[in-house]
Amino acid sequence: MDVGDKFPEFILSDENGEEFDSRSLAGIRFVIYFYSKDGTSGCTREALDFNSLYPNFMLRNIPIIGVSKDSVAMHRKFKDKNSLKIKLLSDPDHDLTERAGVWGTKMMYGKEVKGTIRSTFIVGKDGIVEAAWKNVKVPGHADKVLEKAVSLTKS
Repeated sequence: MDVGDKFPEFILSDENGEEFDSRSLAGIRFVIYFYSKDGTSGCTREALDFNSLYPNFMLRNIPIIGVSKDSVAMHRKFKDKNSLKIKLLSDPDHDLTERAGVWGTKMMYGKEVKGTIRSTFIVGKDGIVEAAWKNVKVPGHADKVLEKAVSLTKS
């Protein structure tokens, strides 16, 4: 996915085991980020960073959605443990992750592995990608996404 691409529609289960249909986001700008695994240090830091900025995003009616291949039960535990307000979606077969172009070969602890490439997208009210970050480094990332989201709401 790149800026200008139509973000794929999806139906995934959320942390409550309820179906979340992307069509419910029609007419709403949203942030969707892809991460590897609940509870790992980088993924926890990223979730906490987005969570701390959640009120700033919601002032602009921009929901934040995290996606990983973890189970619904893992998401529920991760969300409860960290008091997360963001929506977490389970993509166990990495279908959406692949369609978003963020499943692939990456380096992990010096080895090449297949998995989720940490990435974030801002999707516009029309379903078109307005901003994209791939191979994200966590420190300061959520701030950059908020800064871009603010600039988009002004234009």
